[in-house]
Amino acid sequence: MVRTRLNLEMANTPAMIEIALRLKPDIVCLVPEHRREVTTEGGLEVVGALAALTATREQMNAAGIEVSLFINPDPAQVRAAAETGSQFVELHTGSYAEHFADPGARSRELDRLGDAARLAHELGLRVNAGHGLNYVNLPALHAVPHLVELNIGHSIISRAVFTGLDRAVRDLLALMRDYRG
Repeated sequence: MVRTRLNLEMANTPAMIEIALRLKPDIVCLVPEHRREVTTEGGLEVVGALAALTATREQMNAAGIEVSLFINPDPAQVRAAAETGSQFVELHTGSYAEHFADPGARSRELDRLGDAARLAHELGLRVNAGHGLNYVNLPALHAVPHLVELNIGHSIISRAVFTGLDRAVRDLLALMRDYRG
């Protein structure tokens, strides 16, 4: 029924790996998952889980599924993500979103995201980003190079309650139109 690219965000657990291998999404994004967590609160600790993440990446790729690792914009995590052989990283933009109202902090977060995106690109990774993005803070992300996809589900659905889904998506696409990554 899905007519677009299916991205399954999942924990790196045996149960989720089994589901992904059965469903065969186009891509899986491995995310940290903690009990009682309402939403992802940070990126994966790839450095400390290199072997496990590499093994999952190998299983997914063997099944024709691309792999993305949801990470904080930290050079050590980017390098470790490249070591796993994953095709993508998704940079966690939560800190950027949290600090958006403070121009100095926003600038520092954009620098961190830009540096991480450049490093990932240099290491052969494609770069996605997401978490806390909305119609207000999205345009400033044009400063971050090499972005392939942005994951913005919550904001779109929240806006769609008032405008309808078609309008919510069109408004967001208009904000992204001038991105030249």
